[in-house]
Amino acid sequence: MKIKFRRLSPKAVIPVRKTSFSAGMDLCACIDEPVTLEPGDICTIPTGLAAEPDENDAALLIYPRSGLSSRYGISLANCVGVVDSDYRGEIKIPLINNGREPFVIKNEMRIAQLVLTKVIFPEIEEVSELSDTERGSGGFGSTGI
Repeated sequence: MKIKFRRLSPKAVIPVRKTSFSAGMDLCACIDEPVTLEPGDICTIPTGLAAEPDENDAALLIYPRSGLSSRYGISLANCVGVVDSDYRGEIKIPLINNGREPFVIKNEMRIAQLVLTKVIFPEIEEVSELSDTERGSGGFGSTGI
């Protein structure tokens, strides 16, 4: 599978995997001036990129970078971003500062990671009942700790 990237800005950084078997490719900020993200703030950061996977049964999933999350509390406001295979607009990253200190985002800073995944498109059927299982409708914590 292949992903085509289009630079929407000459400053945009084409994503790459840092090692041969890295699942994620780093997405970088594409901004004119540094952005300070205060504790509790949410800010959408542009990447200056649009993407096109070469297969329609794919999605681009955007995840936080573990180093930014574990060291500074910088994560995605929507937990995981989903970019559909037919979206051709700019990829933007909604960051949230869950930390205790302001965090400065600079141009070309690696702010998220992109993972390509296959998608299953199921047929949808409405029914009046579902089959019985051992778990049944037991929810959170129903199987123990």
